[in-house]
Amino acid sequence: MLQSPLSSLPSAARHAGLAIVRLGDGHDLGRGGFRLFSPAFEHGEELDPCFTAGEEDAVAPPVEWSAPPAGAQELVLIVENASTSGAEPACHWLVWGIAPQRGKLLEGETPPRTGKNALGNSEWLLPDPPEGETQQFVFQLFALDLPLTLMPGATRASLLAQMDGHVVASSVLVAHYTRSPDDSGEWVDDDTLD
Repeated sequence: MLQSPLSSLPSAARHAGLAIVRLGDGHDLGRGGFRLFSPAFEHGEELDPCFTAGEEDAVAPPVEWSAPPAGAQELVLIVENASTSGAEPACHWLVWGIAPQRGKLLEGETPPRTGKNALGNSEWLLPDPPEGETQQFVFQLFALDLPLTLMPGATRASLLAQMDGHVVASSVLVAHYTRSPDDSGEWVDDDTLD
């Protein structure tokens, strides 16, 4: 029996509009040992505030992956907020143009090509839940059987349309973040303190 990509996610991270649900068929999840992971957090763990709106100099977290199956031509990373209500999850990062080999994106590294996040810019959209609310972030890596022809700044819809029918392997990594009162996003300039 074919397993749904949603069944591999924690229940709180199961949003029917995730890219992995739209593009994955269950056969490609983890195919050939393809795996996405991060040196900054384990699957299901909390994101450090240094990757969120809770800190002034926040950047995108580092991610690493194993080699995709033979025949892969390009890798795509999509990060979405599965706690979003509505048909589509909020998009935090669209990255493509990644070489089809074992590799990584370092903490804060500028990726090859990026598309528009939920706010319409091409940067890592800092997780910023209301105080005390926990949100689930799903990092989805796709290996494609062709290189994409999209220009930087493309939309999520355009990216998913080009990827449709070309995913040969996929992997997911989930992290959550709860904003505490200490992560207010209001920074104090230490130079102004007495």
